[in-house]
Amino acid sequence: MSGDRVEHRLAAILAADVAGYSRLIGADEGGTLSALKAIWAELLDPTIAAHNGRLVKTTGDGLLVEFGSVVDALRCATEMQAGMAERNANAPTDKRIEFRMGLNVGDIVVEDGDIFGDGVNVAARLEALAEPGGICVSARVQEDVAGKPDLSFEDLGEQALKNIARPVRAYRIATDAVSATAQETPALALPDKPSVAVLPFTNMSANPEQEFFADGIAEDVITALSRYPSLFVIARNSSFTYKGRAVDVKQVGHELGVRYVLEGSVRKAGNRLRVTAQLAEAETGKHVWAERYDRDLVDIFAMQDEITEAVAVAVAPAIANAEQHRAMRRPPGSLDAWPPISAGCGI
Repeated sequence: MSGDRVEHRLAAILAADVAGYSRLIGADEGGTLSALKAIWAELLDPTIAAHNGRLVKTTGDGLLVEFGSVVDALRCATEMQAGMAERNANAPTDKRIEFRMGLNVGDIVVEDGDIFGDGVNVAARLEALAEPGGICVSARVQEDVAGKPDLSFEDLGEQALKNIARPVRAYRIATDAVSATAQETPALALPDKPSVAVLPFTNMSANPEQEFFADGIAEDVITALSRYPSLFVIARNSSFTYKGRAVDVKQVGHELGVRYVLEGSVRKAGNRLRVTAQLAEAETGKHVWAERYDRDLVDIFAMQDEITEAVAVAVAPAIANAEQHRAMRRPPGSLDAWPPISAGCGI
C-alpha cells in the first residue's frame, strides 16, 4: 500500500445523471455531446463552485459532488435544475437534456480523491427514484434543511433501495423544474418478439481486475442469447450505457424498448467466485427468474464460459415461460402469443 490517506468524514453527497441518455445519444450523438459540454461550462461547473461543492468525478452522463453543507448541496441542486428547466423551455421534448438528482447526508470514505460508502450509495439510489428534472433526498437531508431553503417536500415513504440493507425514507422536492418528460416521451415500440437487455454485471469487490470478468460475463451472455432466433437482444453498446448507474428496470424497458431486463453481480471470496443473475419483467419490475452460481477459481476463462452457458440456457426458457403467463393475463381479444423460443441454437 502507498502512503495515500484514507479518511472518514460526514458529507452531503449529490449524485446526478442524464435521463434517457442512451436515447439522446442514439438519436444525435454529436449534438447531445456538444450540448452537454456547453451545459457543463455554462451551468454545472459555475453552480457547483458557487456553492462550495467539490466535483468528485463524472461518469459519462453523470456526476458525483461532495459538499460540507447540506444547505449548500440542496441550493446547488435546485439552482442547477432551475437552470436546466430554463434551457429546455423552448426545446423539443425529444431533445431536452434533463437530470435526475439524488441527495443524501452520511459518512463517507475518502481515498485518492474518490469517495465511497453507504452515504454515496444511498445518494445514487435516490437519484434513480427522481423524475427527469427532479430531486429526491433522504429523510436526513429533509430534517437538516427544514425551514431553511424555501422548498416543500413530498414524502415518498420507506424505500427498499437496491443493495442497501435498510429501508430509506425518501422525499421528492417540489420544484417548478420537474418536467413531464417521462410521461410525454413515449416508450420505444417493442419488437415483434420477446426482447431483452443484458445490463453490465456489478463488481461487488474493490478489485478492479474483477471488473473485466464482470463485463466479460455480461458480454458473453449477450452474444449467447443473440443466437436464439426468437429473441431480440439489445446490443452491448446500448445496454452498457447503464454501467455504473443506479437504474430501475422499468426505466431501462422504457428507454431501450425491451420487455425483459437481465442484471447480475460478481463477488470473489478467497478462491471462490459467486455470480448471481436476475431476470425481471420491465413493465412490472417483477422478477421472473434468478440463480446463483458458485465456482472455484481455477481457470477463469473456462469458468466464464461455463457460467455464460448456464445463464443463457436458463434465461431463454424463463422468457418463454414468462411470455406464456403474460399472454394469459391479456384479454381474449389482445393475446399476442409468441412462437416458442428454440433451444437449437448451437449453444
